[in-house]
Amino acid sequence: MSIESTGLRESKKRETRQLISDHATRLFMAQGFESTTIAEIANAARVAKKTVTNYFPRKEDMAFDHQDAFVASLAQAVAARLVGESALGALRRTFEAGVAAQDPVIGFAGADFSRMIHESPTLSTCLRTLHDRREEVLAAALAEATGSSPDDITAHTAAALLAAVHRVLFRRIQELTLAGRTNDEIAAVVAHEAADAFRVLEPALGHYAVA
Repeated sequence: MSIESTGLRESKKRETRQLISDHATRLFMAQGFESTTIAEIANAARVAKKTVTNYFPRKEDMAFDHQDAFVASLAQAVAARLVGESALGALRRTFEAGVAAQDPVIGFAGADFSRMIHESPTLSTCLRTLHDRREEVLAAALAEATGSSPDDITAHTAAALLAAVHRVLFRRIQELTLAGRTNDEIAAVVAHEAADAFRVLEPALGHYAVA
């Protein structure tokens, strides 16, 4: 098989995956996650039920289609820190950029999507699990950045503190979204609150994992 045909096949797979995810999310927001069936999603996307489950073994994966990017986000920020910059500084800078861009990864997902998660016990549980996974990946990145062992207690403690700030701010963005505030209003509020939240960690982590 040629490289060109392999590329076309992979492109088609990505398109099909995105199509299924888009239709699933639309149905989840319109009628609720728990109430939506695989058959309804397959019918909307005009594919077989088996195709849906081949691409998404779990129904919640269709709602959190970009979960890998979410889980890796904090670790990537640490890996990309500037010379002389601490892990805290890199994460603060990256979060500030996310607020300015109103990035969905930090919580700017829109009212319908935020309500979908809030009203679904399954998706709420899944989101908590994604936050936990993100913390674990961050701990590994911090251990690597400081030349420590993977089970280093300092790296895991620092990861727990840094991830907690992001978890609190993510929840805050969701709360303000559900309260009917616009993204611009939310960004203004969260930019101020994030500065306070990160400042709390400065005494303990201001010089930790400096590049």
